[in-house]
Amino acid sequence: MRHFLDLLDLAPDEVAALLKSTAELKASHERGERPALLLGQVLGLVFEKPSLRTRVSFQTAIAQLGGASVFMTGNEGGLGSRESVPDFARVMSQYVDAVVLRTFSHATVEMFAAYSTCPVINGLSDYYHPCQALADLFTLQEVCGGLSGRTLAFVGDGNNVARSLAIGCAKTGVKFVLSAPDGYGFDQSFLQTYSGHSLNGSLAVESDPARAVGSADIIYTDVWTSMGQEAERDSRLKSFARYQVNAALLTHAPAHACVMHCLPAHRGEEVTGEVLDSERSIVFQQAGNRLHAQKALLLWLLHRT
Repeated sequence: MRHFLDLLDLAPDEVAALLKSTAELKASHERGERPALLLGQVLGLVFEKPSLRTRVSFQTAIAQLGGASVFMTGNEGGLGSRESVPDFARVMSQYVDAVVLRTFSHATVEMFAAYSTCPVINGLSDYYHPCQALADLFTLQEVCGGLSGRTLAFVGDGNNVARSLAIGCAKTGVKFVLSAPDGYGFDQSFLQTYSGHSLNGSLAVESDPARAVGSADIIYTDVWTSMGQEAERDSRLKSFARYQVNAALLTHAPAHACVMHCLPAHRGEEVTGEVLDSERSIVFQQAGNRLHAQKALLLWLLHRT
């Protein structure tokens, strides 16, 4: 039994296989084909945080593959309050075939997986967002025609999305450049983890966003203030002011460079509406690809031929 808590435990060939499966499933979807490969299987979703893309893409994915889903908030199930995480995991994993968790703490995901008897998927934690990164890598591959040798510049906070993307890029031959204000780059613990897993990718840090995007194929950004950081909003707005992805920044990037954002976006903060809605934006293609990447992930974890 495998879990999908982050991208660290996947070999490069497994990531490549998931991306290939995503492409095949998207092509099948566009032909109107929806084979019931997971007929009768049930996906449980337990979310402590609000969600649009993760929830709907997973529930749609399992439905289109012939299965069903059960959704509850953390409060409804009493995850970690009315019932301990181990007890919750022991019980729920007997009812469903896989569980998607969206939690405030990555430790909750790890503890749940330790006691679960079915596959556990990290649908977002405070430390990693591997489902997003998987769809992002597929989108980059789709737009650029391949991954190896490409450059992704992440302009903004070295957050959960950035960490997962850095790992995913390392496993697929993509150069990753982080451009963040002082104090908002990758934490030392992550850098040690990155090094400790012998990731041979190219991870660079460039504090000047104009230089960071200079050879980028993809310019990626995310909100400056994530859920749970609301008290830091004013100070973050000041710190990140020159890291906005706008028309002026794009003049420093190659003409072919595209813009990505995991959404939801705070228009006028980390990205302007002008850029988000421009021809260089592939943000909504990126969001749509969450469905197909989620299908590939569910089949990888659950399908038995």
